[in-house]
Amino acid sequence: MSATAPPALPAGLRATPRLDRWLGISSEGHVTLSPGKVEIGQGILTVLAQICADELDIAIDRVRLVPAHTALSPNEGVTSGSLSVSDCGMSVRQVAAQARALFLAEAARQFSLDAAALAVEDGVISGPGNLATSYWELADQVSLAREADPAVRAKAVARRSLAGHSVERIDIPGKVFGTRPFIHDLVLPGMLHGRVLRPPRPGASLSALDEGRLADIPGLVSLVRDGSFVGVVCETEEQAEAALSRHAAAAQWSGGFDLPDAHDLAGWLKRQPADASVVDLRGEGAAPPGARSLTRSYVKPYLAHASIAPSCAIATWTGDDLHVLSHSQGVFNLRADLALVFGVPVDRIEVGHAEGAGCYGHNGADDVALDAALLARAVEGRRVRVRWSRADELACAPFGAAMAIEIAADLSANGDILGWRHEIWSNGYVARPGRAETPALLAAFDLAQPFPRYIAQDPGLATGGGAQRNAVPIYDFPRWHIAKNRLLTMPLRTSSMRALGAFGNVFAIESFMDEIAHELGEDALAYRLRHLADERARCVLERAAAMADWGSATIPDGRGRGLAMARYKNSGAYCAVVAEVDVEAEPRATQLWIAVDVGEAINPDGVVNQIEGGAIQATSWTLKEAVGFSRDEVTSGSWESYPILRFSEVPAARVEIVPRPELPPLGAGEAAQGPVAAALANAVHAALGVRVRQMPITRDRIIAAME
Repeated sequence: MSATAPPALPAGLRATPRLDRWLGISSEGHVTLSPGKVEIGQGILTVLAQICADELDIAIDRVRLVPAHTALSPNEGVTSGSLSVSDCGMSVRQVAAQARALFLAEAARQFSLDAAALAVEDGVISGPGNLATSYWELADQVSLAREADPAVRAKAVARRSLAGHSVERIDIPGKVFGTRPFIHDLVLPGMLHGRVLRPPRPGASLSALDEGRLADIPGLVSLVRDGSFVGVVCETEEQAEAALSRHAAAAQWSGGFDLPDAHDLAGWLKRQPADASVVDLRGEGAAPPGARSLTRSYVKPYLAHASIAPSCAIATWTGDDLHVLSHSQGVFNLRADLALVFGVPVDRIEVGHAEGAGCYGHNGADDVALDAALLARAVEGRRVRVRWSRADELACAPFGAAMAIEIAADLSANGDILGWRHEIWSNGYVARPGRAETPALLAAFDLAQPFPRYIAQDPGLATGGGAQRNAVPIYDFPRWHIAKNRLLTMPLRTSSMRALGAFGNVFAIESFMDEIAHELGEDALAYRLRHLADERARCVLERAAAMADWGSATIPDGRGRGLAMARYKNSGAYCAVVAEVDVEAEPRATQLWIAVDVGEAINPDGVVNQIEGGAIQATSWTLKEAVGFSRDEVTSGSWESYPILRFSEVPAARVEIVPRPELPPLGAGEAAQGPVAAALANAVHAALGVRVRQMPITRDRIIAAME
């Protein structure tokens, strides 16, 4: 590219370059913004409204956001990977900048002036003297039915009035006062209620259904059976629950998968058939003579999404046309899989987004959409709402994959790391809809003509990676060999979960770095800095350490502090964490000091919220959470059997943002996960001198490590 060539369009605009698919300007005095990304609790709609208002020079309350919809919105794939700001946000910035230029050009033409002589304030365009018009007056004269022009430049940083400032979340008032209902709360005319019967064991088949027990079910509109898929449609939700209970008593199941050995999870992972590959390789040759080698193994359990509310969807068939309302992260991807299941063209299906409970990856939102569509097919023209139970959500939605990780390091006489070996055993992390020739939706595997059970894949590192995400160290080691073994069997369904493999890999890498430093008698911060050239990484490490008064603070008895850092995906946000734990009884996180570099922080308060939220969830994962199972069934189907962090256990968290307004924005949603886990593990070791290498780090695991 030459020095004068325009930059490439952002990814979203390359896929959907028409301006009017993104933006509309109304003569009534507002701007309609239709992004392809969705609100799943992360506050992205506020950031997009800020960006749009900033470039157009309008008040933010003039921006009206349209929920993602396959018939209306640009196809931006899935809202995931902490990419909404860097992809969608930059597309919105480009579209709004070009729209502003087009309106200024039209005003300049009418005034016979140069556009540079005009100014915009809250949509009013003014020129010398009393010349004035507005976006709203010109709305019918300026067409946005044109493609994006990469030569149009957005405002310089210094001219932005909203970006870089905290703006109140635009979605919160409606959620607090009930004027912005979640999908679970929608009451639509003529709506029916459905429930689906799930097998007690993953992979089991329905062998018999005693129809005699199902007579005279109150409120039953339709009983749906297609192979091992069984569901009911009733007039009320209570009737649907009662009907499902009667169906459960009438059903007999056979077969199913043997689940992993919960008492030897790492061993089970290593014994399974797998696709072995080299993730990355640096340098050649064996360790130099006299080098000392250390090897350690770490384990991450299966994790559930554990959203506060279970998944929900509403579906309607009108002839051969299907309409679905879903809180899916990817409405276009869901549409593609629904088309595969029903054998209809994608243009006969519309999927619209409605907000649901917080989402942390590929949970049950897409699966319940297929449930609703299958049941609605039996009552054409009627809306059918399906809400999963808590047990469905905890036991039937895809899990975050368990991981066994082994790391070895070769050390010189003075403690320099000369070589590094990192090997992973894990299921893949991506089994989302819309990415294969067969659907990846739960009910599709249970039909009379079933689709093959989809085995989770891992994308390459160039597109973020899966189990291997963040396995390549950020440190400057002269040699490394990073390998991955993706399991080819999947008795427990796995798919995308917040941070994917980065959570396990950073936990392992940063725990091992601490172990090496302790073995050498060196300070954990100094040892990391000794192997780290990246100035932005060094900055967040030093900032977090300074926030916590690392090395100088007085630590009370029964407490310990640990340090960890990572750059998410090695291409995203930098995050460093100091954690303090209390180990008097169960290990409990008391304080987190977090420094983060996300490039341009468009809404600093939003960044802090995302980092805090990720850190609290990571605390829960590290100290509390693990999917429970026997060889026959998932046993963690309630909050009692799948405990999460309570409000009384939430640590105090202090977050500082390293200001980088001149640099491209980087997503914040998943940056804290791995560093928090490792910092907590390192803090437990600092408090007790005991190293726990398998999560969750519980009292029982600490006692076992002492033996």
